[in-house]
Amino acid sequence: MPDLHDLELLLRSDTPLILIESLEEPRVIMLFARLALRIAQPAYRWSVTEGLKRIEFDTETEHRLTEPTQLLRYLRAGAEPGVYLLLDFHPYLTDPLHVRLVKEIAQGYGDRARTLVLVSHALEVPPEIRHLCVRFDLRLPDRNRILALIREEAQTWRQTGAPGVRAAREAVDQLSQNLLGVTESDARRLIRNAIRNDGAITVDDVAEVKRAKYELLSPGGIISFEYDTRSFADVAGLANLKAWVDRRREPFLDPRRTQDFPRGLLLLGVQGGGKSLAAKAVAGRFGVPLLRLDFGALYDKYIGETEKNLRKALTTADQLAPCVLWIDEIEKGIASGSEDEGVGRRCLGTLLTWMAERKTRVFLVATANDIARLPPELIRKGRIDELFFVDLPDAAVRAECFAIHLRNRGLDPAQVDLERLAQASEGFTGAGIEQAVVSALYAVDASTRVPDTEALVDELARTQPLSVVMFEQIAALRVWARERTVPAHGPVLTGSEDAS
Repeated sequence: MPDLHDLELLLRSDTPLILIESLEEPRVIMLFARLALRIAQPAYRWSVTEGLKRIEFDTETEHRLTEPTQLLRYLRAGAEPGVYLLLDFHPYLTDPLHVRLVKEIAQGYGDRARTLVLVSHALEVPPEIRHLCVRFDLRLPDRNRILALIREEAQTWRQTGAPGVRAAREAVDQLSQNLLGVTESDARRLIRNAIRNDGAITVDDVAEVKRAKYELLSPGGIISFEYDTRSFADVAGLANLKAWVDRRREPFLDPRRTQDFPRGLLLLGVQGGGKSLAAKAVAGRFGVPLLRLDFGALYDKYIGETEKNLRKALTTADQLAPCVLWIDEIEKGIASGSEDEGVGRRCLGTLLTWMAERKTRVFLVATANDIARLPPELIRKGRIDELFFVDLPDAAVRAECFAIHLRNRGLDPAQVDLERLAQASEGFTGAGIEQAVVSALYAVDASTRVPDTEALVDELARTQPLSVVMFEQIAALRVWARERTVPAHGPVLTGSEDAS
C-alpha cells in the first residue's frame, strides 16, 4: 500500500511530529497498527475518553492518562520509544503548557525516539512547534482500488446469504469513475449503500452516488454542485462564444491529451446579459458537472481561514475533474481597493497559482460586470484562454430571447409579432426581456388570456431598460471592451481569427 510505504519512510527519517488531517481516523489507526508490526516498533493511541493503549494488539487500556497534561508529562519523562497517535488533540494546543511539553518531547527525539502523530479533522499548529512538524495526507483511492472495493463489498453482500450482486459492466465502470476523488471510507460506504438498495449496481445507483459525492466534497458549502445545467439552445445569441466552445469540446474531453487542453474563459458584460446562463450552457455543452464557487461563503473572520477555504475549494474541483468551475462576479471576491484588500490579494495569489499550474481538466468560467476592479494578472493569456464581452443584444437576439422565454412557459412564439417586440425592446437585456414576459403573464392572469403582442409591448413601455438606468456605466464599459475583448455575439469567428 502506498500510504504504508510513505509512512514508513517518514518514520525512518526521524520525524518527531507528524500531522494528519483526516476524517478517516479508523483507517489511520489501522495503517499505524500494520506499520508497527512491519517495523517492530510499539504504537499507541490516545484519546480523552480511553487514555493510552497499544494499537497493534487487542489489549485493554494500559494507562488511564486521560488528562492531556498527564499524558504529555508521561511521554516526556518515561515513555518508551515508539509511535504515539494523539486523536483529536487539537483543542489542547491552545494551552501554552501543552505546547511547551510537546516541544520538549519533540526536541528530545534524539535521546529517546518518540514520534507524536496528531490526528484530527483540522489541525492548526502553534508557531513554536511548526518547524518540528511534517504533514502527511492520506492518498485517495485510484480506479483500481475502487474496483477492488466494489468486489469486496459484493463479496460481503453474498456472505449475508443474499444472491450475488447483479451488476452491468457499464454501471460498474461509471461507478468506479464517479467515485474518484472521495476517501476510501466514503467510497466503501457509497458502494455498500448502492448494493444494499436492491442487490444490484445500476445506472440509477450511479446517479445517486454522484449526488452524494458532490455533497461530501463540498467544503462548508463553498463549492456547490449546480444540477441545472443548460444547453446552448437555451441561450439567445452568443454565436462567437458558442462556436469557440464547440471547437474546444473534443480537446477538453479527450483523455489522451496530456497538455494544452482548454483552461477557461472570462465573460465580461452588462448585468442581465446572460453571462450566468452562458456559464451553465458551457457545462451542458461539455457534458460535465458544473461547480459554483461562492466567494461569499469563502470569507472567514479568522486570519488564514479564507485562503485555506479557497485551497480546499480548488482541491475539490480538481478531484471532480473533468468539470466546469463557475466563479460568478469574480471581481467581488478578489477586487483591489476593498476593506479586505489584504485577504483579497492573498486569495488572488492562491487562485492565480492554481490557474497557471493545474494539471486537471477543470474548465474555469468566470463572470464579471466591472473590468476596472479586476487585477491585470488575472486576465492574461495562459491563465484564461479568452476574454469575451457580452454586449446588449441586437434586434435579432432580442427576438430570439422572446421566443425562448415564451417557449419556456408553454407559449407559442408564432402567436406574437417577434419583430415588433424586438424593435420595442431596444436597449433591454435578456433578463429585462424575461421579466417583461413574466409581467405580461401576471397582467392577463385574471382573465385567463394568453399575453399577446400588445400586452408584451405595454409591459416593455412601463419599464426603463438597464441601458437607460445605468447609461454612463454601461457606455463606459462598452467603449473599453470594443478594442480589448472578443464579442460574444456574432458574426462567428473562423479558426484563423480565433484570438486564442
